[in-house]
Amino acid sequence: MELNGYHCDGEVCGEAEDEDTTGPMQVCSVAEAPCSFAAAANMEKAAAGGPAHRERRISNSTSARQRTDSLRKNRPPFPWFGMDIGGTLVKLVYFEPKDITTEEEREEVESLKSIRRYLTSHTAYGKTGIRDVHLELPDLTLWGRRGCMHFIRFPTQELPAFLQMGRDKHFSSLHTTLCATGGGAYKFEADFRTMANLQLLKLDELDCLIKGVLYIDSVVSVGPPECYYYENPTDPERCQQKAYNLENPYPLLLVNIGSGVSILAVYSKDNYKRVTGTSLGGGTFLGLCCLLTGCSTFEEALEMASKGESTRVDKLVRDIYGGDYERFGLPGWAVASSFGNMMCKEKRDSVSKEDLARATLVTITNNIGSITRMCALNENIERVVFVGNFLRVNTLSMKLLAYALDYWSKGQLKALFLRHEGYFGAVGALLELSNSS
Repeated sequence: MELNGYHCDGEVCGEAEDEDTTGPMQVCSVAEAPCSFAAAANMEKAAAGGPAHRERRISNSTSARQRTDSLRKNRPPFPWFGMDIGGTLVKLVYFEPKDITTEEEREEVESLKSIRRYLTSHTAYGKTGIRDVHLELPDLTLWGRRGCMHFIRFPTQELPAFLQMGRDKHFSSLHTTLCATGGGAYKFEADFRTMANLQLLKLDELDCLIKGVLYIDSVVSVGPPECYYYENPTDPERCQQKAYNLENPYPLLLVNIGSGVSILAVYSKDNYKRVTGTSLGGGTFLGLCCLLTGCSTFEEALEMASKGESTRVDKLVRDIYGGDYERFGLPGWAVASSFGNMMCKEKRDSVSKEDLARATLVTITNNIGSITRMCALNENIERVVFVGNFLRVNTLSMKLLAYALDYWSKGQLKALFLRHEGYFGAVGALLELSNSS
């Protein structure tokens, strides 16, 4: 028996700034004169120290130069991509260098410039490709290069068009191997080879997921926090989105909601296991909504769900008991049977498509929440992090999960969410690029 689909009509959930949010990196300025004077004093002492100090400086300078040369030698060639090819969406992460020297610009081949111009000068690609501008990380250093990380998505069914674009822009003349994860890395491997002349370095999706989560959380230091939770999720007036510090995250339960759902218990960056999963995920929600309402996109399904009332579709505890089931502490508003009212023709005739979409969303979300809670109890873990593209622009489900975990665990479990939602697998694949080279 689960929660019903309460309305938090303000998807207008206020965002409160967290006092602990790290600010921008501080540099030593003129106002911090002691810093400059100390450096100058140290230089004078070093100069006074004679040949031994000069030799040490030469040695340190040589070591730094050797490290720089080694980094440059082992750095993969541009462009830098990571891909996560899921059952519904392809997620693409692209690192755009911003520190290109004049010499590098002269030596760049036209195909490399063309790819960079195409990806960074558009926010939409065709009818279905989207660059999530609000998620980009504009001042990032990766493998010694400063640049911007871009996040792009498109439906998996559009993959042939992507491969054709890669062929037209001569991507294989720049790279022969592309780092990719997700089931599609296996399913479409032959297509990459025949259509785009590219080999795939196939990477485990759960390894990439965890590596991506830890990396993104470690590099986001300014702007909106990466990790957050909802306070008072069912109260439109008091609901607030608050920052959460993931600095010491272990152990945690990582719930990845894509087409289906995988639940991982993570004890350290190298010690984790898949606990369980469910086939009822984001793909189920969209597939059922397409059947029941005639919608065709995830955004359209969510829009309909936001206007519906699931209690017209679901049978609640109070519909059976006339109120609460007090002996076992079940409130009357809890769902006793998802879609239970649809057994009655009269009630079937009275519901709207919006009601059906809302009930579908509530059913899928409640199921995920219930399985997650049982896993957390079995693994003795109190911190739960939800990721995956099912949560993209899906405030309804996030608030429902937040309330459900808090309510049924009597405050022991906290539902946490991450801004970059479904892109962590692609980030993890990108980070493997240096190993592929």
